[in-house]
Amino acid sequence: MNMTLITGASSGIGRALAIRLSATRPLLLHGRNLERLDETLAHCTNPEQHLIWPYDLQEIPALAPSLSAFLTEKGVFIECFIHSAGIVKILPIRNADYQTLGTVMNVNFVSAVEIIALLMKKTVNRKHLTSVLLISSIASKFGAPGFSMYSASKGALDSLMRSLAVELAPRTRVNSILAGGVKTPMGDGLLADPAVLAKFEKDYPLGIGEPDDIVNTAEFLISNAARWITGQALAVDGGRSVNISV
Repeated sequence: MNMTLITGASSGIGRALAIRLSATRPLLLHGRNLERLDETLAHCTNPEQHLIWPYDLQEIPALAPSLSAFLTEKGVFIECFIHSAGIVKILPIRNADYQTLGTVMNVNFVSAVEIIALLMKKTVNRKHLTSVLLISSIASKFGAPGFSMYSASKGALDSLMRSLAVELAPRTRVNSILAGGVKTPMGDGLLADPAVLAKFEKDYPLGIGEPDDIVNTAEFLISNAARWITGQALAVDGGRSVNISV
C-alpha cells in the first residue's frame, strides 16, 4: 500500500495536514509523543487505514533503521513525504552552543535528509516516492534577532529542496512552503506577548495565519494539479515578506 508520510503530525500544521489529507489518502503519521499522535489519529477520517510511527527526530543515528524496519514490517511504501516537524530556539548568538544548534538542525533539516535518502533506496521504497514537500519558513530569507539557528536550519532546508528538485526529476517533485506567522502551539508562547502580537498584526497585511492556510497550499502542491511544479519555495505568509512599510 502507498502512503503519505507526515512528520510532526502530533500538533500544529502537521496535525492540520493529517486531518485534512486523511479523507483522501492513507497516512503514516510521525511524532515524538505517542499520546498526541493518537489524538491526531482520533481526529482523522478513516482512522483504521492510517499508521503511526513515534520517533524522536533528534536521534539521527537510528532514524533510518527505525523507519526502514517499520515500513518493512507493515508492508507499505511512501509515495509522498511532507516534512512538517520543526522546533524553534530563539537565542542571541552569544548564547548559542553546538548542542542547541545540533538539536535544531537535526529536527528541522538533517532528519529530512535522512528520510529522503532512505525513501530513494530501491531496496526500501522501490521508486514509489513521487512528491516531497518541506514546510519551511520566511525566516529562511529574512533576518530577526535571536533567530540565527532556526533561520539557518530553514535556509538549509530550502537549499536542499532546490538541489533535490533537479537530482530527483522527473520521477519525484520537490517543493517547499515558506510559512509566515501561524497560530500553532509552537508559536503560542511568542504570540502570548501583547507587544509581539500587536507587531505581528501590524506587519501582516492579511493578518496572522491559521494552520489551514498552509494546508490549503500543501494539498495543492502534492496533488496532480501541481504536476509541472518543482524546485519552488512558495511564501504563504499573509503578505508579510512583501511589506516594506514597516
